[in-house]
Amino acid sequence: MIVVSGIQPTGNLHLGNYLGAIRNWVKMQDDMGSDRKCLFFLADLHAISLPHDPAQLRDNTLEMTAALVACGLDPARCVLFNQAQVPAHAELQWLLMGTARMGWLNRMTQWKDKAGKNREGQSVALFGYPVLQAADVLLYQATHVPVGEDQKQHLELARDIAQKFNNDFASEEDPVFTLPEPFIPPAAARIMSLRDGSKKMSKSDVSDMSRINLTDDADTMAQKVKKAKTDPEPLPSELDGLEGRPEALNLVSIYAALAGTTPEAVLAEFGGQGFGAFKPALAEQLVSVLGPIRDRFVELKDDREQLDAILVRGASQARELGTPTLDAAYDALGLVRASGS
Repeated sequence: MIVVSGIQPTGNLHLGNYLGAIRNWVKMQDDMGSDRKCLFFLADLHAISLPHDPAQLRDNTLEMTAALVACGLDPARCVLFNQAQVPAHAELQWLLMGTARMGWLNRMTQWKDKAGKNREGQSVALFGYPVLQAADVLLYQATHVPVGEDQKQHLELARDIAQKFNNDFASEEDPVFTLPEPFIPPAAARIMSLRDGSKKMSKSDVSDMSRINLTDDADTMAQKVKKAKTDPEPLPSELDGLEGRPEALNLVSIYAALAGTTPEAVLAEFGGQGFGAFKPALAEQLVSVLGPIRDRFVELKDDREQLDAILVRGASQARELGTPTLDAAYDALGLVRASGS
C-alpha cells in the first residue's frame, strides 16, 4: 500500500486542514506497517499556476513544513518533501501530456471555478494542473490517494490517464502505472466557516474570524469561538434537531472531531444548553488539541536550517522512489533518458 498526498503551501494551515486532512495523514503514518509507505509533499509547483510572490512562496513552503511537523508528521516515518526538489514530477507531467485529452481537462470543475469567465487569460499551467496531479501520484505507483469530495474528479482523471497510457504503450501483463484508488478516511471532518455554516472553512476567506488558524493563541481561539455565528435556540438532544441550523451543526461537529467522539454524543451531553455554555467548552477543546501544535510550530518555524534539511532528505528519498517509474515511462514512449538525470 503506497499512500501519496500533497498540499499547496499557500499560507497558514487552519482547523479545517487539520481535522479534514492532516490529522488523517498523521494517523496513516502512525498506522504504517511494513506493507504501507506514506509520501506527503508541499505542492509548490502547483502554486505557480496562479500569480504568486516568489519570496512568499519560499517562506510559505518552509512555514507549512514546520506546521506539518508540528501536527505530527515525522520525517523519519514518512517521506516529506516539496515538488520543486523532485524534477521527475514535472518531467512525468510532460510525458503524460501526450496521453491526456483536452476534453477531459475542459470538464474539470475546479478549472472552471478558478478560471471564471476569463479562461483565455489563465495560464496553461492552471489548465494542465490536473495532469501534474496525475503525475504526482502515478510517479510513485500510489495505490491509494486520500481525497475529499472536491478532489475525486482529479483522481478519476489520473486513473483515466494511467489506463490510456498503459493501453497505448504497455501490456496488460506489464503496465507502466498502477491505477490509484481513492482513500476516504472514515473520520474525515468537513469543517465549515465560523461566519457562514454553508461555506467551507478557508484560508482565502477575507475574514480571519471565519477560521481557527493553527497559529492562533489560546485567547484568539476563544474570541473566535465566542463570536462565531450561531442562532438563539438551545442545542437539541438529537441530531435531527440541527436540521436547518448549519452554524450550530458546524460547532457541534468541530467539538466532536476534537474530542474524538460523535455529534450524537456531544448533543447527549449538551442538549438543552445554550451556546453561552457550549462555546466555552468548545474553546477549551480547541486549546487542548491545538495548543501543543501551536507551541511546536512556533519553536520550528524560524529554524530554516532544520526545515531545509527535512525537505532535502525527503526529496532525495522521493527521487529514488520515483526513478524506476520515470525510466519506464520514457522507455515505453520510445525516448532515451539521459543517464544519471
